[in-house]
Amino acid sequence: MQKRILISGAGVAGPALALCLRESGFAITLVERAKSLREGGQAVDFRGPVHRAVLERLNIWEAIRAQRTNPSELVLLRQNGSAVATLPGVLMSGDVEILRGDLSRLLYDRTRDATDYRFDDHVTAIEERDEAVIASFASGETKSYDYVVGADGLHSKTRSLVFGADDDVLQHHGYRIASFATENLLRTTTGAVMYTVPGRAACVSALDRHRGRALLVYAGDPLGPERRDLDGQRRAIREIYRDVGWEIPRVLDALDAARDLYVDAIASVHVSRYHRGRVVLLGDAAWGGTLGGQGTSLAIVGAWVLAGELTRSADPAIAFARFDSAMRRYATRCQAGAKRAGSFFAPKTRIGVALRNAMYGFLTSKRMLGFFEKLVKEAASDFVLPEYT
Repeated sequence: MQKRILISGAGVAGPALALCLRESGFAITLVERAKSLREGGQAVDFRGPVHRAVLERLNIWEAIRAQRTNPSELVLLRQNGSAVATLPGVLMSGDVEILRGDLSRLLYDRTRDATDYRFDDHVTAIEERDEAVIASFASGETKSYDYVVGADGLHSKTRSLVFGADDDVLQHHGYRIASFATENLLRTTTGAVMYTVPGRAACVSALDRHRGRALLVYAGDPLGPERRDLDGQRRAIREIYRDVGWEIPRVLDALDAARDLYVDAIASVHVSRYHRGRVVLLGDAAWGGTLGGQGTSLAIVGAWVLAGELTRSADPAIAFARFDSAMRRYATRCQAGAKRAGSFFAPKTRIGVALRNAMYGFLTSKRMLGFFEKLVKEAASDFVLPEYT
């Protein structure tokens, strides 16, 4: 009989798994809380041979290249607005970079004909039985599946239903982020600049002549459900950045008008196992980091491995254990970047900002640039991508 699989989450990990499984004989249902596909978001990159190999096997490498952004160097600014260091595009944008919303749309378009997408709904309860998982939905429907995959992000509802409260698995790293679209606030058509004062940073990038994005990184406590109160977050951010100077007033004006504002704490997920019974976690729900943890590329590599193991074995205990064993070391090493992201963007002291600037000024010098590039790609390349039929 055809195996039925429920995937929760239509970001990147869920549709990537649907793409990996589309010719494997599974009946795939993908449920998403949002009313439609989530557009917008920061640029995401792929770097090194592992990332390229999985994208080529899924036949989306060329499609991503066709929609790629221009490689963007990142200029670190002093307090007076002058440049202190420039991180070249190959370090910031990897081998290929694409806006997260464009990637999400690409995966959706490649899978919607073979996947039952259900937007504006979500799982409210999961009951596991010997040979099936019974999922209840906010819509009132109850259905039976052979497997359930939680691909619903850092604050995964699936994970909380099966593995317990987020307090037990989310590790906070002392910072928050806010990301949103802007008009082009720079005088160039590509590139990005970052201005930092202790505990607060603003990274402003240009996508083309008219469009840009802003990323604010600032010291702060963990966020709970209040992260969804976007008007309240706008007010809080305005207060935090009111005396920063530079071009921040223009950035805050763009914040007020932004329709795609995303606010969260920088945190990473740590679970002892990625699976329990017939339920398995994938992507940020399993190993995610808010920023700096290669979450998008890891999600697609993880989707490839999970799909391969599900096609190798009909026994979820075997398939999920192999998936866990294959991915854990790689994912754990990559997600460590989330622990350092906040202190890279916004060191909390003046001395910390000065040391950050000095270190990256040295690492981006001509004699060190090759070593720095190798260092940046090392974690992403430290994996042998399994072969599956």
